[in-house]
Amino acid sequence: MSINATHTTRLELGIDLETLPLNRDTNVNSSVTTPRTVLRSRRPEQLHELPLVFAGGNRSRLYLVTRRTFDVLGTLVAMLLFAPIMIVSFLVLMVTTRGCPLFRQERIGFCGRPFMMYKFRTMSLNAESQRHLVKNERSGPVFKNRTDPRITPFGRFLRSFSIDEMPQLFNVLRGDMSLVGPRPPIRSEVVQYKHEQFERLSVNPGLTCLWQVSGRAELDFEQQVDLDVTYVRSQCLWSDLLLLIRTPLSVLSRRGAY
Repeated sequence: MSINATHTTRLELGIDLETLPLNRDTNVNSSVTTPRTVLRSRRPEQLHELPLVFAGGNRSRLYLVTRRTFDVLGTLVAMLLFAPIMIVSFLVLMVTTRGCPLFRQERIGFCGRPFMMYKFRTMSLNAESQRHLVKNERSGPVFKNRTDPRITPFGRFLRSFSIDEMPQLFNVLRGDMSLVGPRPPIRSEVVQYKHEQFERLSVNPGLTCLWQVSGRAELDFEQQVDLDVTYVRSQCLWSDLLLLIRTPLSVLSRRGAY
């Protein structure tokens, strides 16, 4: 068995991230692979090593081509369907946010590659500088507060129906994300990951995922990671389709949306 490197990128977390096809046992008839991780220190004085993340999930060419085709076509259809909602939201935010309706944030995507993710702005313009005043109600690296005072009234409405996530359809078109996949974390969360939690970065991030239709923010971080890993290890077109079918009902229920 051998590994052929395709290319290497440098992530400013201080770790080298190599996207490589994985070793496979030729006796196993499966296209779903489990990502390997290798520990390597950034510097000799570094106390905590961060692993390299290798491509995982379903790596069959048929799946990847079909999935990308479905992402593009599905996103174009979704943009047409949701265009009125997105336009109205944009116009309201143009007024209520003094001309800053979109929020751009760096997220960590496939195999640790950073990209800029788009959302409708749901917090006040100085939200980041006020973060230290808000208590984190979640365990683990994720920051959440059900009654976060930084969220505007209109922003809370957008969040309750996941309308704030609609601009990420452009991320899907660009290839940064897919319609289905683990939600992309921010850099400050990734640097706190335990070794085994990096597996959720081994596939393309998505708009919806298994924990998004299973309780969303009502689940703790460990539960979310477990569901992401479950998805990665059983990734197929059928599971993607089922998650897309379940997503509208989950959004309308507003369970765990805040």
